Amino acid sequence: MTQYNRHKKAVRIFRDITSNPEKYLIIHYSCESFIDKEDGRTPRITTIAIRYFESSQTKTFSIHEVAEQKNVAIDKIEENYDLLELEMLSQYFDFVQKHEGYKWIHWNMRDSNYGFYAIENRYKVLGGQPTIIPDDKKIDLARNLVNCFGRGYIGNPRMEKLVDKNHMTKLGFLTGKEEAEAFEHKQYIRLRNSTLRKVDLFYSIVVAAAEGKLQTNAKWKEIYGVSMQGIYEMLKERWWFNVIIFFAGLFIGALISKYI
Repeated sequence: MTQYNRHKKAVRIFRDITSNPEKYLIIHYSCESFIDKEDGRTPRITTIAIRYFESSQTKTFSIHEVAEQKNVAIDKIEENYDLLELEMLSQYFDFVQKHEGYKWIHWNMRDSNYGFYAIENRYKVLGGQPTIIPDDKKIDLARNLVNCFGRGYIGNPRMEKLVDKNHMTKLGFLTGKEEAEAFEHKQYIRLRNSTLRKVDLFYSIVVAAAEGKLQTNAKWKEIYGVSMQGIYEMLKERWWFNVIIFFAGLFIGALISKYI
């Protein structure tokens, strides 16, 4: 597939989301660091946030919220973590089961270290039976941005750099390293707030991309490729090109009417 075709497909996905918002959910979650784990254990999950794209209502499944429901003190979460996490994930998968027709927008949630598979596996480890979200119901926002604008569209870490480039609010936002540190220090509310901030940011990114207003570092060649079709599509987005085409059409029309 050419870059032009990847770009065209990615734009179509963004526009379908904003045209049919009632069909989409945005999901993100925070967890124990998986980078430096040596025991092979699936990382513990602290918070899952799900935002309805249409209404902006957001549902959270958080370890400290379940602890409060079960009258477990914050300083007792660690010793009761497996039971609390099992209850939290049970609530999450009940939600999944009730939203089978939706599509799920996410950021890089695509493997057994971090993603839907990791959540499913963690629930199995704790004794649960997860409801599986089909892959064709998942939309990876991170990958769709690469398809739309090319691999060099922004620096790393991409999420944070893109947010900064577009002057979006980062109140409560934690980097991956900061989230790992927050988990180690049992700062569960900070993790919840960061997760909530990120689903809000994903919403803003999708809307800006669909409206053609997302700011990136991408050059036109990275976005459209070097095919003739890609160059033509790039030119169509320039107002001056459309003005030229308009007057050229008038001129050609006048010539035709004069000699026919």
